Amino acid sequence: MKKLKSLALWCLTLMLTLFGNSCQTAPEASEVKKLVYGPIPMVYELPEVSGAIYYAAPEGDPSAEGTTIEAPTTIESAIARVSTGDAIILRGGTYRTGNLTFNQGITIQPYRDEQPVLKGTLVAENWEQNEDDVWFTQWAHLFPGQPEPWWVPEHNLEFTPLHRFNNDGIFINGDYLQSVGSIAELTNDTYFVDYEAGRIYLGNNPTGQLVEITAFRKAIFRTVAEVHGKQNDGKGPIIRGLDIQQYPDTMVHIDGYYPQGISAEHEHGTDVVGTVFDNCSFTKCFRIGIFAIGNDMIMRNCRIEDTNTEGLYVVASNDVLLERNIFAHNNIENWTGFFPAAVKIFNQSHRVVARENLITNHPNSNGLWFDVGNEDGVFVNNRIENVGSPEGPFRKDQVWPSSNGLFFEISSGVLVAGNTFVNNNQGMLILNSDDAEIYNNTFIDSRVAFGRNERGDETDHFGWHIRTGPAVDARENHVFVNNLMIQTRNYDWPMVHVWQPAAMCDRLTSPTLKAMNNNVYVKQSEGNQAPLLLWTPAASEENCQRSFMQPSDFTAVYHYFEDNSLLFDNYHGPLLIKDQAISADFEGHQAATTLPEQVQAATGWPATETPFVGAR
Repeated sequence: MKKLKSLALWCLTLMLTLFGNSCQTAPEASEVKKLVYGPIPMVYELPEVSGAIYYAAPEGDPSAEGTTIEAPTTIESAIARVSTGDAIILRGGTYRTGNLTFNQGITIQPYRDEQPVLKGTLVAENWEQNEDDVWFTQWAHLFPGQPEPWWVPEHNLEFTPLHRFNNDGIFINGDYLQSVGSIAELTNDTYFVDYEAGRIYLGNNPTGQLVEITAFRKAIFRTVAEVHGKQNDGKGPIIRGLDIQQYPDTMVHIDGYYPQGISAEHEHGTDVVGTVFDNCSFTKCFRIGIFAIGNDMIMRNCRIEDTNTEGLYVVASNDVLLERNIFAHNNIENWTGFFPAAVKIFNQSHRVVARENLITNHPNSNGLWFDVGNEDGVFVNNRIENVGSPEGPFRKDQVWPSSNGLFFEISSGVLVAGNTFVNNNQGMLILNSDDAEIYNNTFIDSRVAFGRNERGDETDHFGWHIRTGPAVDARENHVFVNNLMIQTRNYDWPMVHVWQPAAMCDRLTSPTLKAMNNNVYVKQSEGNQAPLLLWTPAASEENCQRSFMQPSDFTAVYHYFEDNSLLFDNYHGPLLIKDQAISADFEGHQAATTLPEQVQAATGWPATETPFVGAR
C-alpha cells in the first residue's frame, strides 16, 4: 500500500487521541475493549461549551428563550437561535418534527438520562371507508419519487415495481408497511398511495392501532448555505444520544462540496469539519440514514437499522472514524438493480477507518462498500455476518451478482485485518483496485474474491466513476496472508476466487496478487469436492481459469504462492470458541507468519504476540 506506514501512524495517533480525550459521558479506555456495539445507556452531564445552552422539550414554548431548564423552548426555535459554540439540551419525549436546518458548530444531546426521540411522522387519526369498505385517509404530506436514470427497468421492473421508489412511510404500532400498486393488491401488511387524490389506503383496520405516516422529509440538515441570518462556520455538529426514526428521505444530512469527478484531496471535505455522532440510533428510514460530507468525522457507538438505499453514506471525506457501531438490515424494500450498502464510502474519501463495528443481517444489501476513487482505507476488527447468504448465486465467469460483506471497488489501498466474516454470500470482494492488504481474517462460510476487468478502458453509464481508481493495467499488488477459511457445509463455490475475463488473458498475464501465503483452509464436512481456489490468469486453460483442491497443488504451479499454507480436510478438532474466536489449540496456527508493523499498529495487537492465523 503506497501510504500504509504513514496511515498506520495516523491510525495509532487517532486512537490515542480519542481514548485520552474522551468527553465526560464517554466510556473509559478499559471499557472500550469490551466491544459493546451500538448505543450505551448514559447519564449526560451538561457539555462544556463556549456559548449558551438552550433547553428544548416536546411541549416547549416557542416564544421562550429556553435558557433555563424550567422554561424550555421548542427544538425548532432553539435551532433557529443557536450559534457556534452553543448547545441544545433535549428533554425526553417524542418530537414530531423535521427539516431542522442550521450551519453552525453546535452540540445537541439529551438532558441527563432522558431519551429524546425525533420522528418524521404524524399520527393519522381521521380514517374513512370507501364503498368497498377499504380504509383510507387524506394526507397532505406525500413524497413521490422515481429511480435514478441509470436504473434499468427492463431487468428489474418485474422485481421492483415503480411505486417502491416513492418515499412515503406508513407504520402500524411501530412496524413499517410495504407499498403496493393498487387497492386490489392490499393486504394486512401493505398500503397504497393515490397521489392524485392525496389518499393513503390500508389493508388493515386502523381502529385501535397507532398509525404513523411520514410528514417531514429530513430530521436534521446541516447546510453550508446561509440560514437564520448566519453564514456557514465550517464546523460540524456534535450529536449525542438521540433516537431518530421514521423519515422518508435522509434522516441526517451533512452538506458539502460533492465532486463530480476526480478531485484533489485538499479540494473536498473542508466545508464542514469535525462532525461527531455518538451513542445515537437512526432507524426506519426509506432512503438514507445519514448522508455526510466532511473531514474528521467520527461516528461511535451508534445504531443504523432498517434503512433502504444506504444506512451511512460518506462522500469525499478524509480522516473519518467509524467505531463500535451497529449497521443492520439495509434495503428494507428489497430494491433490485440499485446497488445498496449498509455503509457506502464514496468517491475519493481518504483514510476512512472502520474498526470494531458489527455489520449484520443484510439479506438484500452489501455491508460496507468503498465505492470508487477511495484511498488508504482501513477495515479492522469488525464482525460481518449474514450479508446475503452463502447459498446465494455463484458464477465462475464473474464475481457478481453478489452481496459482499466488504466491497472495495475502483479504489487504491486498503488494509483489511482482524475481521470475522460469518455466513455471508461473499465475505469480501476486491474489484478493479490495487494495493489491498488482507491479513488475519476469519472467513466462515464466506468466500473471498479478487476481480478485475476492462471496465475503465471506455466510459460506461456511470461516466466519471470508473476513472477515479487505478487504470485497467494497474489493478494488482494485493496481499493475502494469515487468513483462516472455514467451510462448515458442502458448497459448490471455492473459498478464494481470483478472476478476470478470459478475453483479457493475453493482456493481463501477471497475477493480481503479489503475495499469498500462510493461509489455512478448513473443510468440516465429509466429501466436500469444491475447490479451495479458482484462479486466473491461467494461460492455456479453458477460459484462462484453473481450479486447485489444496495449497500444495497451487504451489506446484505457482511456486511463489501458498508454500506455507495448510488444508485441514474433514476436520473436527479444536477450532472455534466463543463468538467464532480461534482456539489457541488449533494446530493451523503453525502456518502463521509475523505481522508487519503497520498491521499491528492498526489492529492494536502487541508486537510480541506469537504468530497466529485468523482474527483475534
